[in-house]
Amino acid sequence: MSLKSAADLAAIGRRRLGKGVSRITELVWERGQGSWLYSTDGQKFLDFTCGIGVTNLGHCHPAVTKAAQKQCGQLVHAQCNLGYHHPQITLMEKLLPVMPHKSLDTFIFVNSGSEAVEASIKLARHATKKQNIIVMQGAFHGRTVATMAMSRSKTIYSAGFGPLMPGVFAVPFPYHYHHRNMSLEECCDDAIQQLKILLKQQSAPGDTAALIIEPVLGEGGYVPVPKAYFERLQDICEENKILLIADEVQSGFGRTGKYFAVEHSGVRPDIMVMAKGIANGYPLSAIVSRKDLMDTQTPGSMGGTYSGNAVACAAGVACADVMQEERILDNVNARGAQLTAGLEELRQHPKLAPLIGDIRGLGLMIALEFSEAAPANFASQVQQACIRNGMIILTTSVFETLRFIPPLTISENEMRLGLEIFKRSFEEAAGKL
Repeated sequence: MSLKSAADLAAIGRRRLGKGVSRITELVWERGQGSWLYSTDGQKFLDFTCGIGVTNLGHCHPAVTKAAQKQCGQLVHAQCNLGYHHPQITLMEKLLPVMPHKSLDTFIFVNSGSEAVEASIKLARHATKKQNIIVMQGAFHGRTVATMAMSRSKTIYSAGFGPLMPGVFAVPFPYHYHHRNMSLEECCDDAIQQLKILLKQQSAPGDTAALIIEPVLGEGGYVPVPKAYFERLQDICEENKILLIADEVQSGFGRTGKYFAVEHSGVRPDIMVMAKGIANGYPLSAIVSRKDLMDTQTPGSMGGTYSGNAVACAAGVACADVMQEERILDNVNARGAQLTAGLEELRQHPKLAPLIGDIRGLGLMIALEFSEAAPANFASQVQQACIRNGMIILTTSVFETLRFIPPLTISENEMRLGLEIFKRSFEEAAGKL
């Protein structure tokens, strides 16, 4: 069989892959190493996407690769209904000490973020004997039949797939940049008031099983939940016997400078959803909750064929070790400060400053939202300029916003290069206006 060119490979992809999956390039990826991606046509790119916050420790981290390779030679698939396996038990032992609250002590492992969110909803409904779920406007929880009904960041995720799962109600998120006519405190007050009204008009507390929230709104624009709002949210949930679910799929495992983003607020969720960075690219996700909640479930009601795969769990164990041994959180906070400062410097640029609206985020989960002066699709134009200049970056939300999700292991020099590429790309896009 003759070797195919990059163009030939891309042509096969366009012809044979379903169009329901979007992509930002026509490149065919060959390998990754650390903060870099390499395409089959010989190009090299600085990766500021991490596969949407997945390869937190960089591509092919040696310790993670070694652990997965070793496990592949011992046991690949140990189906969860047959018994336990060593990597899963070890992973739980590694995760317990870093949970944001000691009450989060019992796990269920599955495969993807969406699957874990669904598991959290099943747990909440079964434990409370109530149906309704409250979500945030701008939230993203997945694309499955259940989770697309809970996702309110873009209509594209659910358009044409109705009827959607019933019993889902949305409340405003305190997105202060879009409510600049009021103070942050007033913005939070308004969002809390709208939640209280919802509980009186649309979903009574006696019918409401859970409220699910991302500690940093992800696909909705990388907006951290204000601490005061989060605390009041927890109080309302406790007063009304509504379970609080923290969706840490994108914000967990060091992404925000703490192991989990809820730690910035001190809020204790009843259920926490984990995925993405848990295993650095191997398909693994989980929910964690209190044992008394988890033990309400009937054996056999949860699980799946590939749930808690042994190779993925072995990779997860290695990730947990690397997080501690390489002091990853220290680097996140240092590089996050460098990234934010570099973006803020652009406010001094006479041509670019009027186009900058908001710079926000935590750790290495940072967004730049362009101002109302930027034209439609400007974020995508800057994104494509970045790609032409050798850096992969993603947009987010229905607003003109770019998100910066580099590896948590990124070096000071790599961050400096990324900022240089972004500035040059921003200038190129702005120069065409």
